This record gives sequence, structure tokens and C-alpha cells, in this order.
Amino acid sequence: MSDAQFSDPRLAALYDPLDTDRSDLDAYLRIAEEEGALRVLDIGCGTGVFALLLADRGVEVTGLDPARGSVDVARAKPGADRVRWIDGDITALPPLTADLATMTANVAQAIAGPADWSATLAGAHAALRPGGLLVFETRDPARRAWEEWNRPATHQVTDVPGVGVVECWTDLLDVTLPLVTFRGTFVFADGETLTSDSTLRFRERDEVEADLAAHGYVLREIRDAPDRPGREFVFLAGRP
Repeated sequence: MSDAQFSDPRLAALYDPLDTDRSDLDAYLRIAEEEGALRVLDIGCGTGVFALLLADRGVEVTGLDPARGSVDVARAKPGADRVRWIDGDITALPPLTADLATMTANVAQAIAGPADWSATLAGAHAALRPGGLLVFETRDPARRAWEEWNRPATHQVTDVPGVGVVECWTDLLDVTLPLVTFRGTFVFADGETLTSDSTLRFRERDEVEADLAAHGYVLREIRDAPDRPGREFVFLAGRP
């Protein structure tokens, strides 16, 4: 199941205006260029920001996400007809061949269940052509990012066009490593308050390396995340 923040239509519509800095995607665009990727599978495509950036560059993109609310936002954007959008998790993916598969932002960590994670790695491997590449990021647990997930550090008030003023913040609910659960609260100008609970899995580097090897990948490289230097691992894993 998807978090309400991504599946609820009213909350999904807030994702882009509340997170306007997507410079984190620059590194993924560079990797796509380095690989000469002509066909990309964007797993956890959300509101389609990355998929549409790729489509603007002439890439054939399949965007996959189980959160219908987010995919509906993506489908309504200019140029969305250039992307193949699929509602569902990796098990909903039809046969295809990709040069590159990506999981940007929190996608890999949001796939918290071991069975779902295994299925995702297997599904991406099956979709990649021989020599294709899977790229994703995950936070380094040692940096304890969750310590900053509290109201004083996350509170913001934003005037959203067509919506009005929205107040939002994050509260940490539970840390039982490797799982961390937190709640987003959104207060609308009309008085409605909506919440969304999320759980992320903080995998150790050696755990991810073992998972990749077990699913037939060859680890090509681990990079630093330019937008969070020293705080994340960016895995580049190839299909032999």
C-alpha cells in the first residue's frame, strides 16, 4: 500500500509545490547520459518529475508507481503522453527491455518489506537488457537522518497556487532499526487536516551489496549523493 501523502489526491497534488528543489535528480540525468540510455524504467516515479525530464531529452520512459494519486498528477502534466505510466508495483510491470532502471529519492527505502524489496530487485533485473544498469540511493544509517525529522526542523507554510496556504511538518513516531516511522501533517486553509504515516528501511551498505549479489547484479560503483554529501550511498549495479 502507498502512503497517503502519495495516494490521496489532495496530498499528492502538494508534492511538487512543497518540494521545488529537485536538484537531486541531476545526478541521475548525468548517469543516463553517461550510459547513453535510450529506454529507462523509473520505479517509484511519483508525480513524474524525473520521467518527464528524461522524456524531454528524447528518452523512452516507463514510469511505475503504486500510488494512483501521484500517477494521476503525472498524467496531467504537459508532455505526459510521451511517458508510459503504470499504476502498481513491480509485479504490475509488463514485459519490457530497459537500458537503465532507477529508484530516485526515497523510493528504495520506502520499499521496506524484505519480500517486496526482493521482488523489486528481481523485477528490475528481468527488465534490464544484458549490460543494463540499476541505480538507486539509500541513506547511510550511521548519519541518523531521522534525528532531524521533527516539527521545529521541518515546519513550513507555503502558499500553493490554486490551493491556498498550507502548513505542514514532520513528527518522528518510532525508530526500531532498520525501520523508521514518521508522520507528515498537512493543514489546509479551509481547516482540513490530513496526515500521512511513512516507514523507511535504513539498510547498511553491506546489506545492500549482498542483496544485489543475490539477485544477479554486479556492483559497478558506489557514489556519494551530490545533494547530501557524506549522507547517502548511490548504488550503480549492472546486469551481466
